[in-house]
Amino acid sequence: MVLSLLMTFIFILLGMAFFTLCERKLLAGFQLRKGPNKVGFIGLLQPFADAGKLFTKEYIILVLNNWFVCFLAPFFIMFIALFRWTIYPIFFNYYYVEFSILFFMCVSRLNVYGVIIAGWGSNSKYALLGGVRAIAQTISYEIRFSFILLIPVFLSKSFRILLICKSQHYRVYLISFLAGFFIWFTIVLAETNRAPFDFVEGESELVRGFNVEYGGYIFALIFIAEYINILFMSVITVSIFIGLPCIILPFLVLLVSYAFIWIRASFPRYRYDLLMKLT
Repeated sequence: MVLSLLMTFIFILLGMAFFTLCERKLLAGFQLRKGPNKVGFIGLLQPFADAGKLFTKEYIILVLNNWFVCFLAPFFIMFIALFRWTIYPIFFNYYYVEFSILFFMCVSRLNVYGVIIAGWGSNSKYALLGGVRAIAQTISYEIRFSFILLIPVFLSKSFRILLICKSQHYRVYLISFLAGFFIWFTIVLAETNRAPFDFVEGESELVRGFNVEYGGYIFALIFIAEYINILFMSVITVSIFIGLPCIILPFLVLLVSYAFIWIRASFPRYRYDLLMKLT
């Protein structure tokens, strides 16, 4: 079991690395400029160069920081991001949770604790405001998040993701609940702190948000966790709303992941109070 989980995490980290490269390439194409193309062939080694730079930078501990809490929070955020992947039955991961949807709902709510702990431990007003925003944002859409997630549970009569996928071989839930899918995807954008709902990291209002005091490998953990969450939510979205055979599933996950990048390039940041009213 340990070996299968280790392989899962390694492939997830590799996928996340190349997803960041894909995002930078696509954003460059959207903005009619050149993306990363110097490190390796057409820039394929750029993620490893970025990782080497971040993990070898010096991490400076500020005097007024609550250093233990501030140091612990990024590891907690990274742990939650990787821990959620244990619910998905990958072919080399024979261990999976029986009530995976309930497990996913419970673990997903823990992510906000890492953000608020990071904001509070930094002892900075901008970081603390980012943490408080994360709590208010999560509470505002949590009920709708749970209700929409329960739709495929009721239709498939199961809390297991694998059975939800298999139940859609003859009827895809996306066709029946198209409006619910768009509401779900809007909530997922806010859940992963992506534009246009990246209020927790709003540069224009909060300088950088809850991670403004972080740098080096500690900041890299938060950055990695954010992109791992994007890939995981893409897999969950495809699984509970489309659930097609395994051959087509990776292409649909890439399509949903592309939607994250396309929305970031196309829409400006939403107003914070309007998100509260929207949810």
